[in-house]
Amino acid sequence: MTTSPAIGHVGAAWRAARSVTPAGLLDAAGCNVPSDRVLDAVIAHLRREREIGGYRAAPDLTGARTDLAALAGAEAGDVAFLESGTEAMAALLGGWRLGPGSRIGCTRAEYGSTFMLLRRLAERRGWRLIELPVDSDGRLDPDGLRARLRSGLDLVVLSHLGSHHGVVQPAEAAGALCRAAGVPFVLDVCQSLGHVEVRGAGASAYVGTSRKWLAGPRGVGFLIVPGLTATMDTPAPTLAGHVWNDPGSPWAEPPESWGAVGDEPRPVPGAARYETSEAAVAARVGLGVAVREHHELGPSVIHDHLAGLGRTARGLLDGAGGWRVAEPLDEPSALVTLKPPPDDTAVRAAARAAEASLLVGVVLVARAPLHLREPVLRVSPPPGTPVETFEALAGVLTSR
Repeated sequence: MTTSPAIGHVGAAWRAARSVTPAGLLDAAGCNVPSDRVLDAVIAHLRREREIGGYRAAPDLTGARTDLAALAGAEAGDVAFLESGTEAMAALLGGWRLGPGSRIGCTRAEYGSTFMLLRRLAERRGWRLIELPVDSDGRLDPDGLRARLRSGLDLVVLSHLGSHHGVVQPAEAAGALCRAAGVPFVLDVCQSLGHVEVRGAGASAYVGTSRKWLAGPRGVGFLIVPGLTATMDTPAPTLAGHVWNDPGSPWAEPPESWGAVGDEPRPVPGAARYETSEAAVAARVGLGVAVREHHELGPSVIHDHLAGLGRTARGLLDGAGGWRVAEPLDEPSALVTLKPPPDDTAVRAAARAAEASLLVGVVLVARAPLHLREPVLRVSPPPGTPVETFEALAGVLTSR
């Protein structure tokens, strides 16, 4: 497949950093391709663990935390590494001490896993889920959010960019409204960090993952929590992130006096309270390298490049074989979703694409059960994707 001159400097640099990249990769929103430097860093750390032992090989991740936090306008101490975005969201919301009757605002376009979590927490803790109004594209209505805040909300949860459609939510406006109302704001940036601008949202907490637009290894998620309060803690305290209130040993007294250790474990300062002592540390090292590369290429340049890829893809794919793009054609994201014509399905189209060496995603209704009506085809090109790849996919959609 030829390389289009429209790739540009950032796309060429991104591809040059990878000695192996599937030519037809169109699934960056699912699992992107790490660079050679990321791969080498992961392997080097695993070798070091084997040579001197995992605990002695423990790396200093301060630089990784600093670089990651900078993408959200936060500080290194605000970062906690976990195993996935889903685990990070569960740790954040599961440990948040909100009383019965608390009102949690979210939209119908919320990610399915987060919606499951909110439903369960609501049932067990007596929370109330309050729907935030959206427009016909699934975009949050700021005026509607303002009205809901006036009626009373205790927390707002929003996916900056959905897994199932490429609409960029007005995170900066939502953050400003929540701050003015004194309401915590959680922003899911799993599909946006490394893809669109996140700084300026002013969220209380950001939930993200490594493997998508940051192009880090699988098995790493993170929290960035610049708005940490006394009501926020992990649901399962560990010795890595908590200390006993009383230095006495519980084993020195009979079981009935074990409560003398303290009312409950006390979290350490900062986001470290959400971490455990065991993890795939090599993957965290790799994420740090991936984020450093992102800074070296220039976040704003990458954002503009990806937005351009999205516009190109939508222009070439909308109408091909009767498939229609679900979001506005000029949406500033590279996550493109396509609705099937009556005589085709996302699953069949993805299978035909695979036969043509094109890797695309299929988004099932469970990803957004209140917003999707049928599975859609998801196209998410990484930087440097040539226009010929989109043309090839348009041919696949047309021929069946």
